[in-house]
Amino acid sequence: MNTVNGKVILVTGGGQGLGAAICRTLAEDGATVIPVDVKPKNLEKIAEEIKSTGGNCEGFQMNVADENSVTEVIDQIIDKYGRIDAVINNAGIDYTMSIDEITNNQFKQVIDVNLVGPFNVSKAIYSHFISNGSGHIVNIASTASKRAWPNASAYHASKWGLLGLSHALHAELRKDRIKVTAVVAGGMQTPFILERFPDTPMDVLQDPKNVAETVKFVLCMPEGSVIPEVMVVPMKETSWP
Repeated sequence: MNTVNGKVILVTGGGQGLGAAICRTLAEDGATVIPVDVKPKNLEKIAEEIKSTGGNCEGFQMNVADENSVTEVIDQIIDKYGRIDAVINNAGIDYTMSIDEITNNQFKQVIDVNLVGPFNVSKAIYSHFISNGSGHIVNIASTASKRAWPNASAYHASKWGLLGLSHALHAELRKDRIKVTAVVAGGMQTPFILERFPDTPMDVLQDPKNVAETVKFVLCMPEGSVIPEVMVVPMKETSWP
């Protein structure tokens, strides 16, 4: 299979940045994309954009850190569309602070969104994938899951944890014909980086569409194969050798 045409794919944090790029890329290939986000205005914007070009898209407000919100929204999507074929765990936040500046609540918030969120989504979709006889979970990790730099303890903890969760689920769910992939993404030209580090040279960052194409690639693997982990970094990546 080299297409996601006809698939129903949920993308967390789908309202902007990489999530929006993933939605555009998958919709261009014929998927019905379901962006979920805590910000309704972002959802409206990406849905209108995709629909204006003939794509299929509907946004749902969801808080990935809230187990009840995740379950309720996934049930709504399945009730309306009949199925979900894949979920992309992309939602993420960060506080760029030193250990003496970041509060316990801020640290916990990052863990809740970046790590507990993908767990909540994966757990909620599991029984549906079992019923379908297949499914695919794609977790957007980061080069922050491979090394560390100062003033990012919460983010590193969450992404190292997400990479571990992804490989654990890969090992556990293969028996159920459920694929799990970690996409380790390097720096991107997205608000996530540019709003926090506005002086970052654009040429050391990659277009998020390049990462979105990687997500599409792993979703299009033949039925008998799975990519457990793939890394995609800019040619001039500064946070990875």
